[in-house]
Order: sequence, then structure tokens, then C-alpha cells
Amino acid sequence: MWWLYVLECRRGVLYTGIAKDVDARFEAHVKGKGAIFTRLNRPVRILGKATLATKGEALRAEHAFKQLARADKLQWCARGLEAFLARTFSQTLDRLLGGPG
Repeated sequence: MWWLYVLECRRGVLYTGIAKDVDARFEAHVKGKGAIFTRLNRPVRILGKATLATKGEALRAEHAFKQLARADKLQWCARGLEAFLARTFSQTLDRLLGGPG
């Protein structure tokens, strides 16, 4: 199982990533052992997280989420990232199967 997660960092900037263990990854970011971005912008809290079955799905979800505007990211975190994943993957499946979307 993999997780898509969104962190709120100092000065309100957002960071999106994937991990097998979000809590451990968050602690690594806080201690400065994570990505360069989070070394420069230390995380304050986890805004949202949702599970995915495979690393490939998690990477696709991360890429899709990073394309959103900040306001949209905040709305999806408030609604729950599961809703974002359901919408994103249903649209992808529809496109692959030739349906609407």
C-alpha cells in the first residue's frame, strides 16, 4: 500500500509526496532528512493523505495533484484526498475506455 500525502509547511506553502509510511516520512521531513524542498520549508502538519494500491498509482496521483492550483489543493484536502483520487482515476479510466471525460 502507498500513500499520497500533502503537507503544510512554514509560510503556508504546500508539499505533495508519496510514501509507504506517511507518519515516518513526515518525521523525516521535520528532521530535515526529506526532500530539499522540505529542508528549506519545514513541515508544520499533514493536511491530507489517502491510500493507493501501487507505487505507479501513487506516482500518477501525485503528478495529477501537483498540476492543481493551490486553492484547488486546499479544497481537495478539506474534502478528503480519497474524493480527488476517485475523480482523477475515474476520468483516466473513462478516457482509456473511450467514455466521457
